[in-house]
Amino acid sequence: MLDLHRFRPRLIDSLQGYQRSRLPHDIGAGVTVGVVALPLAMAFAIASGVKPEQGIITAIVAGFLISALGGSSVQIGGPAGAFIVIVYGIVQRYGLTNLLIATALAGVLLFLLGLLKLGALVRYVPVAVVIGFTNGIAVLIALSQLRDLFGLVVPGSLPADFFGLIGTLAAHAGSWNHHALGIGLATFAGLMIWPRLFAGTLLPSSMLEGRTVRAFARVPGPVVALVTMTALVWWTGWPVETIGQRFGGIPRTLPELALPAFSWESAKQLVIPTITIALLGAIESLLCARVADNICTQPRHDPNQELMAQGVANFVVPFFGGIPATGTIARTVTNVRAGATSPIAGIVHALTLLVVVLLAAPLALNVPLAALAGILLYVAWNMGEWHEFVRLKQFSFQYRTILVGTFVLTVVFDLTVAVEVGLILACVFFIYRMSTLFRVRPAAPAAEEGTLPPGVQVFELFGSLFFGAVGKIEALPAQVSDGTRAVVMEMHRMISMDTSGLDALQQFHRMLQSRGIALVLANVNEQPLSLMRRSGFEQAIGPENIVPTVADALRDQGDDVPGVMGA
Repeated sequence: MLDLHRFRPRLIDSLQGYQRSRLPHDIGAGVTVGVVALPLAMAFAIASGVKPEQGIITAIVAGFLISALGGSSVQIGGPAGAFIVIVYGIVQRYGLTNLLIATALAGVLLFLLGLLKLGALVRYVPVAVVIGFTNGIAVLIALSQLRDLFGLVVPGSLPADFFGLIGTLAAHAGSWNHHALGIGLATFAGLMIWPRLFAGTLLPSSMLEGRTVRAFARVPGPVVALVTMTALVWWTGWPVETIGQRFGGIPRTLPELALPAFSWESAKQLVIPTITIALLGAIESLLCARVADNICTQPRHDPNQELMAQGVANFVVPFFGGIPATGTIARTVTNVRAGATSPIAGIVHALTLLVVVLLAAPLALNVPLAALAGILLYVAWNMGEWHEFVRLKQFSFQYRTILVGTFVLTVVFDLTVAVEVGLILACVFFIYRMSTLFRVRPAAPAAEEGTLPPGVQVFELFGSLFFGAVGKIEALPAQVSDGTRAVVMEMHRMISMDTSGLDALQQFHRMLQSRGIALVLANVNEQPLSLMRRSGFEQAIGPENIVPTVADALRDQGDDVPGVMGA
């Protein structure tokens, strides 16, 4: 029977022994994150090529389910910047309906990954691949915001491919709007300055002591930027595009539950998009959960339960018209720093967004798209690990190739190709490194083992004898001199062997037999010995020719060597 993971949300464990004194902290953190999530959800949705309310709905529905059913105490789920490029490409190539189908199918795949206890496999993705595609996505997010940042007049949607995007932006560069550019740059600069403004580096400490100032410092930067720039545009009447002008505003009600039109013909075309959404969602959510574990004192997350919750959320949210969701690092860190102690904070965050939509949706009409572009530029800047490019010279050629290759392929082609090629490169380089660690060298016996009898050669094997290292065994016959009666292979330092390595050893044995030379194996470790026995090689070579030590093989100092009697 399959060993399936038990479905047990962290919320159940958190509620056991939950103290009333923790509730104000969770509510306060949830409200704070809900306020932060509002502008980000709208910005991510617009950048993904869908309506802003779809981002908000995703943050509400998926955020609630991920917190209620997840395996982390503090993780916040919702639409993420990492999905912008993926979602936009799917919408442009397959349409919105197929995006909803791919998201639901990805939810099923994510749930199965958790159910089958495959959550730990995501950790095997090399860090160079993760950094490469993360930085690549950050660059693509920034490029996708140049239209709204400069206020370019571009009919229709921007192309999804890199070269088409650059060509379209360049072709309409003459239509830029200096008001939009000023708003976007001011928003970006304000978000860069805001956290430093109250850290004592830009303002004297005497100005930061008041209670009002300290309360003002807790207001999230994106909210301040959104309110400030919206008020500025409304007051000045600057001719910049707003949410209301492009999308007609945001509904004050939740959408009705509806089934997307499903057909197997379209589902067959969505295999790659489905895998891409599931892979990126799994990586992002588990990376986010690991970050949360490192900055909070709550129990470490359960990766399999987290994937199951992500699966449920991504399966359900398309029925409300939502887009893919995953764990979000920025909102999760905000949640932790705001004092969250349990998944209740994440649930409050979703409810806060719901209340805002029901009460204040009309206010979004005047939000300038240039301000949202500035917010997303700030997200892209924080998302990328740009210092890794500076540190590249400190690492190996293989690491640099994987990171830069994944980065370039993400920007020029797409995430799926980048991750596939990155993983292939990582495997190839790993095989090469492991093959260089395997060595075969001639050796003389130690003093306690006696002198080497005439006609006997000893070789020491180091490392793992696997398919990438068999060439060193295949080259060994050239080192066996004429007149040799027996070859002793000392295997104490050979820790493992695969079937390719066994085949090379069998070929070497047959070659020695054809020359009338015996093969003696000494000090064989458990794993290689088990493979020899199961494959029948032990009987082929003769059990008497597999001895505990080299000394046993060299006990006879005369013409006969133990195990060489029939040579």
